[in-house]
Amino acid sequence: MLDRSRTHADTALLDGAHLHRYTGGDVALEVELYGLLRGQIVSTLDALARAGDDAVLWQRLVHTLKGAARGVGAMALGDACAAQESHANDPAALEAIRAVADETLAAIDTELERRAA
Repeated sequence: MLDRSRTHADTALLDGAHLHRYTGGDVALEVELYGLLRGQIVSTLDALARAGDDAVLWQRLVHTLKGAARGVGAMALGDACAAQESHANDPAALEAIRAVADETLAAIDTELERRAA
């Protein structure tokens, strides 16, 4: 079952201030962390799609992505993962995570392009 009590619109896709505090303002580290999160999002979405009925794997993957997202300031993705962590085998749960993940990937790409300019 999907938790629709909050939408990701309530939470920032990327909290730059959080990341800035976390990195001590090291811009190169911030760029590296965004790149690492980008790769983790892509690989986790692929792994979730292949998880089948393995609820333990689903929970582990979603929990790990939740922590990585929140650590870098991708709070909406972290919240989406938290809401769906216990909903293995629910195509709607995967779609809910994928929707926010796709928006987060786009936000990361935009941020990386902005920093490269």
